[in-house]
Amino acid sequence: MPSKVFSAAIVGLDAQIVEVETDTSYGLRSFNIVGLGDKAIEESKERVGAAIKSTKLSSPHQQPIRILVNLAPADLKKEGSLYDLPIALGFLLASKQVKFNSENKIFLGELSLDGKLRPVKGTLSIALKAKEKGWEEIILPKDNASEAALAGGIKVIGLENLKEVIDYLEGKKEVFPFKVKIEEFLGATDYPIDLAWIKGQEYAKRALEITAAGTHNLFMTGPPGAGKTLLAKAIPSILPFLSFQEALEVTKIYSIAGLLPQEKPLINLPPFRAPHHASSEVALIGGGNPPKPGEITLSHRGILFLDEFPEFHRDVLESLRQPIEEGKITILRARHSLTLPANFILVGASNPCPCGYLNDPEKRCQCQTSQIQKYRRKLSGPLIDRIDLFIEVPQLKYEKLVKEGEEGESSKIRERVEKARTLQKSRFKKEGILTNSELGIHQIKKYCKVDGKSANLLRRAVDSGQLSARGYHRVLKVARTIADLAGSENILTDHTAEALMYRTREEK
Repeated sequence: MPSKVFSAAIVGLDAQIVEVETDTSYGLRSFNIVGLGDKAIEESKERVGAAIKSTKLSSPHQQPIRILVNLAPADLKKEGSLYDLPIALGFLLASKQVKFNSENKIFLGELSLDGKLRPVKGTLSIALKAKEKGWEEIILPKDNASEAALAGGIKVIGLENLKEVIDYLEGKKEVFPFKVKIEEFLGATDYPIDLAWIKGQEYAKRALEITAAGTHNLFMTGPPGAGKTLLAKAIPSILPFLSFQEALEVTKIYSIAGLLPQEKPLINLPPFRAPHHASSEVALIGGGNPPKPGEITLSHRGILFLDEFPEFHRDVLESLRQPIEEGKITILRARHSLTLPANFILVGASNPCPCGYLNDPEKRCQCQTSQIQKYRRKLSGPLIDRIDLFIEVPQLKYEKLVKEGEEGESSKIRERVEKARTLQKSRFKKEGILTNSELGIHQIKKYCKVDGKSANLLRRAVDSGQLSARGYHRVLKVARTIADLAGSENILTDHTAEALMYRTREEK
């Protein structure tokens, strides 16, 4: 009778339970794995054979038997080396070399030739799915145990090699379930770049504060070396820490992408991604076969920084339009359809012209008019219209560079940002959104009411062509954020005027 053990497959950012069925019969020696496995799964029979032999048991390559392994459901594409352990255990059960109860247990892990268990991707997603479906136990490599334990509500057994797994399953070895203290991975941390380290640039820092408070998109222009990149890298230092549920979302993404550090299984800081301007469209939005998350999904709940914005390929930039608007990306292929989260803050930086010194009071611009126009045409109107704040970052004078920064500046800004976020979370608790940038048209009418003076300012901006309909709504959302930072329940004229200043400055 065929043996059956259980594992899982990663589908997008979720997981699906997989049955690993193994049948053995006497005959001409063969070892076949069916069920739409990739090359890594096809090669697993060699790893499994060597690992079993190293464990002092009878290897499938040492017996005159036919072995058939079926990964069900057979129409689901499976990939990766995580099936090594369940395939090995399935064979050992089928060949009656071991005996244990495989019910209510999920197995995953890659085997080395000497039987050691190596870590695999997507452990958190699998643990969450197992918990959701009511499974009792997950057995996996020890290096993945802390990540799986984040799911809670499921028994996590982390082991180092195949021999330990067999001894545990047969009751010869006692292993205590792995547990983690969530609070150890939450709270304060050191940032690579702190906003307090940046001298001057008060106008830019104010824009960053608004960006962080409402998760608005920001575009910076300025000459080379003015500090645009440094400002962008400092944004995480004023962003609130992720909530536990948000941290789980981000951790799942990074686990599946293979980017999760083993020493810190939970990512509690908003991610910061800065892809090179030569990146392809697939690298940015995701895709491939099967589809994988791209940079916009890796930036979920964090920052996507595009330095040298106009140097990106135009089709790459245009692909950002839908994710910016909807907070998600749907990838359609002939055999795959996948929706990935992409709720990120877009921060772009650009020089004013190819040489970088257009309108600079100290250096003369060397660019021809046609070069400047070609440079700016790379940024289409529809894309620019989806950006909320535009600022210019000027060169600093020596006095500003050597001036001592304000003590605790970044913590004060983060405190104001957190208060504004708390207001938004309370206001939108019945709307299913978290921040002002996520407001829809109907919600804008409900939460972004303005007074008569503000309405007149907006009317002049729209009628003069400075604001499109989309730009009008984005100004209202930014004004709502400015009011929240000021602790004001209503949007006042000053708030609207400041929001308009950031919006129309680039268009003058």
